[in-house]
Amino acid sequence: MVDTLERYAPNENLTRDEAAWRAQNIIWHSADVELDVSNATDPNQGSYRSVTTLRFTSKHPQTFIDFIHDTVEEINVNGTMIAVDDAVLDARIYLQDLDIQAVNTVVITGRALYSRSGEGMHRFVDPQDGQTYLYTQFEPADARRVFACFEQPDLKTSYRFIVRGPEDWHLASNQPAESQNLHEDGTKTVTFAPTPPISSYITTVLAGPYHVVRDEHTVMLSSGEPLRIELAASCRASLAEDFDAEEILKVTKQGLTYFHELFDYPYPWGKYDSAFVPEYNLGAMENPGLVTFTERYVFTSHATEAQHEQRANTIMHEMAHMWFGDLVTMKWWDDLWLKESFADYIGTLANDQATDFATAWTTFAARRKAWAYVADQMPTTHPIVADITDLQAADQNFDGITYAKGASVLKQLAAFVGDEAFRDAARAYFVKHEYANTSLDDFLAALEQASGRNMGDWADAWLRTSGVPHLGVELELDAENVVRSAALIQRGTDPVSGEPILRPHVLTVGSYELEEGRLVRQDSQRVELNGERVELGFLVGRPAPAVLLPNDGDETYAIIEFDERSQQNLLQHLGGLNASLPRATCWASLWDAVRGARLAAQDYVAALLQHAATVEDAGVFAVLMDQLLTSVNRYLAPHLREEARQKAARALTGWLTQLEAGSDNQTTTARTLARLARAGVAEDVVDAFLASEPNQYGVKVDEQLQWLSWQALAAARGLDESDGVRMRAALDANPTSVAQNAVRTALAARPVSEVKEQAFAEVLQARDQDGELSNDALSATAEGFTIGSRELLAGFEERYWPQISEVFDSMSMEFSTRVIRGLFPRSQELSDEPDDNPALKAVTEWLEKNTEAPRALRRILLEERAELQRSLDAQKLSRESK
Repeated sequence: MVDTLERYAPNENLTRDEAAWRAQNIIWHSADVELDVSNATDPNQGSYRSVTTLRFTSKHPQTFIDFIHDTVEEINVNGTMIAVDDAVLDARIYLQDLDIQAVNTVVITGRALYSRSGEGMHRFVDPQDGQTYLYTQFEPADARRVFACFEQPDLKTSYRFIVRGPEDWHLASNQPAESQNLHEDGTKTVTFAPTPPISSYITTVLAGPYHVVRDEHTVMLSSGEPLRIELAASCRASLAEDFDAEEILKVTKQGLTYFHELFDYPYPWGKYDSAFVPEYNLGAMENPGLVTFTERYVFTSHATEAQHEQRANTIMHEMAHMWFGDLVTMKWWDDLWLKESFADYIGTLANDQATDFATAWTTFAARRKAWAYVADQMPTTHPIVADITDLQAADQNFDGITYAKGASVLKQLAAFVGDEAFRDAARAYFVKHEYANTSLDDFLAALEQASGRNMGDWADAWLRTSGVPHLGVELELDAENVVRSAALIQRGTDPVSGEPILRPHVLTVGSYELEEGRLVRQDSQRVELNGERVELGFLVGRPAPAVLLPNDGDETYAIIEFDERSQQNLLQHLGGLNASLPRATCWASLWDAVRGARLAAQDYVAALLQHAATVEDAGVFAVLMDQLLTSVNRYLAPHLREEARQKAARALTGWLTQLEAGSDNQTTTARTLARLARAGVAEDVVDAFLASEPNQYGVKVDEQLQWLSWQALAAARGLDESDGVRMRAALDANPTSVAQNAVRTALAARPVSEVKEQAFAEVLQARDQDGELSNDALSATAEGFTIGSRELLAGFEERYWPQISEVFDSMSMEFSTRVIRGLFPRSQELSDEPDDNPALKAVTEWLEKNTEAPRALRRILLEERAELQRSLDAQKLSRESK
């Protein structure tokens, strides 16, 4: 614990102990934030005026305020100017001689920097019309890039934003506007109402010529009183034609009605705006009253049902945060999972129960839970309740454990205590802790009160341990193939503690039989497993089923290890399993077997090509197509890849004409085929996609497929003069930001050494000949660079390792992560044994030599090494299998 205030640099990385010290001494009463972004349209202006007035009491005569700035011009403490040079050190402003008897008023005047990384105040210039757009993104600690503040979640206060910008701009913040003043220079100042007490990371500002659609919604409270909520949905003006605001607002209304009934607590933030913004690093952010979303949810190409469902799920996720995360907030980032897991679980529940989408839990099983299984098998896995010592660790902790594993465990918790008890606990929790900060113990207390169950053992088993439990069925058969005994077995080892994984599970075990090529459920049994094994008496005395599926209803969080009979029947007949959720569970379990080198990649690819076309769920089908590409490009033995690509290309080309024209699965198939064609297969099909006449496959070529096709041709054969002219013409005809970044990828994908040299340098420097790259432009260039043969890219690997530390030290967390992950040599071909692979040896050597490197940097490389190891181990199994 920090006892006294010490000055040191660099000091952006706030520690948990420092935050605790400050929280013990500071009571923050209110803050006024004045921002002048009227110069944002001038590209020569890199900063803007930021003035913050902080009112707080302090038990200690010293403290520090966070501000990552361009300049600090004035610091006024209780009416007295203090010397800037004496107070400012890097990202902190140190204050002395505070009044410990009364409220202190501190006014900090300075300039903050516009961002290109998506952190702080991001500035984007629309290539279609030249318009400038601003938005803020602050989680976990980037409000200090815009204004001076106490940047930690447990120092909540009321914020009043005053924003000046061009007169014709849409200016918005967390609360409605109170007043607007026009100025003679063509600008205006909008003053927004003060917020209720909130943390700094969920404040927000939106500014620009946004297209805005307004509406309102009324919900009836349990008191019988109506609550009217003003709604708005906004996007860039150039996207207005594609903006389906009516659908977005419909889902928003469905969610508001559902959550009011579920939580029985009135929506506390007045209005509800949804802003879809460019170059966003996240899917969305739960700023109360003004939620920001990635504009990838404004569909400029054909959007599948799965994409619409995913957007709805994100809307519900962020709306759940209005209560769990915004109204009640964790004290520190150790309990980040409390809000994110809750929102992931409740958001999916709302998508399932409140909207028109019928496969929300199937998509959750296929995509979100699969993300959790990957993260939980990393060397960097951690308990759901993580040990977050500082902000760098917090920034790295927005991962599959915090979101998807936590949500999966909460789903199991609802099965464990009952849905009603879970709901009642949430209701009591919001009332007791409104506008406050909590920890895990507060939530467990609410659960114990509502359910009557002791939650301590459950929490210890699920929340304070790491790793994935494995569930399988142990069968003993007689000579007639009749089951003599059967038991559900749990195994696994916590990779952190080394202890066995023995968690309580409430789940369903299903048995399936083959009937005319279809797998039909014959029986299922609800089972409670409280240790290593539980007997499955319902199977005894019956013939061994074709497939035994533990977790048939996907109630719990566990990897399923099929018995040999079940696995073989699934590989041969999975297309005959029509039940949506069990089918997704089976596909996910087989995929984990491939990743775990327990199932040869060629066997999985064969099953995909045989059965995937029968999958009607667009979300699951899209996941399977991603797995097909990963299997062929990374998990299959190198000598098998060319033939596998040819087989896949033939199969997918056939599906194009077999599937309904314009259907979601046909669209996904065409996009997958274009990605597959980067390796030099199906070039004739891709050429047909780019032809001016309608193609013979009945495929509508939208913006996304068009640019995937150009990237495929660029990677496979380069771009000759004719190709270059045609691609540039396509860009000029529709110069969207999507198109611009797609062209970056295509140009960097060309199989020419000079091209790779240029792309490598641009990514490392995050700059090209026109200046600093944005976050999306950087990633687009990196993607193109990594497309290519091993011979073409191998020479860059040795030059990569010496650059890593400098990149991490000199760039923001977002940029450095994109550079280091983007250039990591993850696509390798096994030659001898996995441990002999040069890239694997190089990353291992770097980690051994750089034990004192920042933990966040080491985490990136540990995870990349683990994925590389998996791919090499899978290739070895593939090579050795028949």
